[in-house]
Amino acid sequence: MLGKNRSSLWRRTAVVGSSLVLALSLAACGGDSDDGGSGGSDDGLMKSGTLTVGMNLQFKPEMYLDDNGDPAGYDVDLLNALADDMGVKLDIVNLDFDGLIPGLQSKKFDLVSVGLTATDERKQVVDFSREYVPYVSVLAVPEDDEGPFTIDNYNASGNVITALQGSSGEQLAKDTFPEAKIKGFGQQNSALLEVATGRAQGAVLEDYILAQFVASNEGQLKAAELPEPLAIGYGSWAAQKGNSTLVDALDEFLCGAQTDGTLAELYSKNFGVEDFPDMPGGC
Repeated sequence: MLGKNRSSLWRRTAVVGSSLVLALSLAACGGDSDDGGSGGSDDGLMKSGTLTVGMNLQFKPEMYLDDNGDPAGYDVDLLNALADDMGVKLDIVNLDFDGLIPGLQSKKFDLVSVGLTATDERKQVVDFSREYVPYVSVLAVPEDDEGPFTIDNYNASGNVITALQGSSGEQLAKDTFPEAKIKGFGQQNSALLEVATGRAQGAVLEDYILAQFVASNEGQLKAAELPEPLAIGYGSWAAQKGNSTLVDALDEFLCGAQTDGTLAELYSKNFGVEDFPDMPGGC
């Protein structure tokens, strides 16, 4: 799950929250294996019959702890489907984001599920599956805005476009609307309220974040009906470097889930967004 700022779900290189580590399951972490990341069983898992996954359960609706303290969200639903498909038990290790890749390298878990973007830098230390989660950036505008819904209409001197300060959305706003004034806010809701109260013409953010705001603040904002999204990013699962057996199994599962509609169904359920973005081909 990612770019540079994880206030949005595909931006995850920022330091996350506190240093508290909540281990939902550590028994399955076969970290003493010295097989170079090839896994300890025929299916590439460190422990036969157990899929151990590192996560940071702080990003609702993609991954979080529900009111009962249980893992929930899009990633968790998909991982449960994966475990069922593999015929294994799912164990989740919940810890700070910055500890996930180092934990994967030290073989504390089989894979990391936080929607990581498969950057060249990360590919040097871990292997990646194909993409499993899309992140769509849109322009939020007032509900009564009648357009025209074109980039040129909003990219004008005197217009104000807001975004979460320091996020990739803020940079996207600067790149897309260079003639407008880009105003960053420390809280996402503050950036949206600036638009809702008429002090800005639009806000750049991911569609699912806007959907959550709209659900709680009906009749205030909507996504501008632009010809296409401002940007689409994708997150992948990360596996131990060299564990081609597991990566192949993940790719096969994800291709099936993409083809049969499972990804779209779980995305709609959790993100509250009706239109499932196009995913990379190759299945």
